[in-house]
Amino acid sequence: QVHLVESGGGWVQLGGSLRLSCAAFGSIFTIYAMGWYRQAPGNQRELVATTTSGDNPNYSDSVKGRFTISRDNAKNTVYLQMNSLSPEDTAVYYCNQRGLYGLDRNHFDAWGQGTPVTVSS
Repeated sequence: QVHLVESGGGWVQLGGSLRLSCAAFGSIFTIYAMGWYRQAPGNQRELVATTTSGDNPNYSDSVKGRFTISRDNAKNTVYLQMNSLSPEDTAVYYCNQRGLYGLDRNHFDAWGQGTPVTVSS
């Protein structure tokens, strides 16, 4: 009932910046949690950043101070601003949103399709 569409990935040089976006579509009642995850080649998927409807951002130590998670509630969209990028940030980035949808307020836990980010030195 709810699906996510990601955009903004690409390639940049060391020290560059990218801004990812993730919009949710469906009969959404509320979104109470949003997050970004990434998976590098040969590695497991790891948490990058999360936030809540009450604006409670949390970051992985590896991105703290460089990445910023934010949201536009009117557009059901979450963003990830990535600055001072390094080759270690190269991965496929996945968006996650959780909330309630429909007249019955059913729970949803939706994932985006993934968008690749490549950082070259």
